[in-house]
This record gives sequence, structure tokens and C-alpha cells, in this order.
Amino acid sequence: MSFWETKKLAEMTAEEWESLCDNCGKCCLHKLEDEDTGKIVFTSVACRLINLNTCRCTRYNQRTKLVAECLDIRKLDVEKYNWLPSTCAYRLLNEGKELPSWHPLLTGSPASVKRAGVSISSYAIKESMAMDLEDHIIEWLN
Repeated sequence: MSFWETKKLAEMTAEEWESLCDNCGKCCLHKLEDEDTGKIVFTSVACRLINLNTCRCTRYNQRTKLVAECLDIRKLDVEKYNWLPSTCAYRLLNEGKELPSWHPLLTGSPASVKRAGVSISSYAIKESMAMDLEDHIIEWLN
């Protein structure tokens, strides 16, 4: 059995934890929350620190200092994982679900994320390109 099948998130080493990230980039998209319902919606606007080709943060170790809204999910209570995309390994494992078949830990290839159409690289834009986040809400992303 693989480590993600036998360990809880809190029991994982830093290396195991980081390997769960599929680099889809969805968590780096700006999100809006409806104040009345609490519903969170994603926009196609990505953080200024993300490389849209690799969907990796260009300043990963400094991200939470450089971007006030950036959250280190390892430091969050697992009950707060509901804002993560439904395809996110951290959310899936926390909910007792399996990794998706396209996940790099299963395929052995980081390219499997793009091939599966999960990466934001085909539709995301940088913050500097967006005026109003509400104009960039993407309803189909959950």
C-alpha cells in the first residue's frame, strides 16, 4: 500500500505531503465567497506568483509572506479544506476518497494533469490582466 492509503494527512512527512500536490494550480486561482450563502466560486484569475505553464508557484517558500491571501493548507484545520477544488488530493484524502486516476503519484508523470484537462494552464490569466474578479467567475469549476 502507498503512504497516502495508510497515513492520515497529519502523519505525513513534508516530502509525502508535498508529493500529493498535483500542480493543477486551482488553489492559486482567486476565489469569491457569497456573503449570504458562504458558497465559494473560482475565477480564472491566478495569483501573480504562479507560472501558468508549470502551474507552480515561483516563490513557493515565501508565498504566504508575499501574498497576504495565500494560505498554507498544512497549517489549516482540515475542516477548512472545503474551499479546495473537488479534485485536490488533500481534500479527497481528508474526505476518505481515493486519488484520481490522472494523479502524478499514480501515473508517474506530471504531464497527466494537463492531459486530463485538470490544469489551469489552458484558461487562467494573471492578476495583472483582470480588472474585476466578478467578470472572471467560472461556474463549471468546483
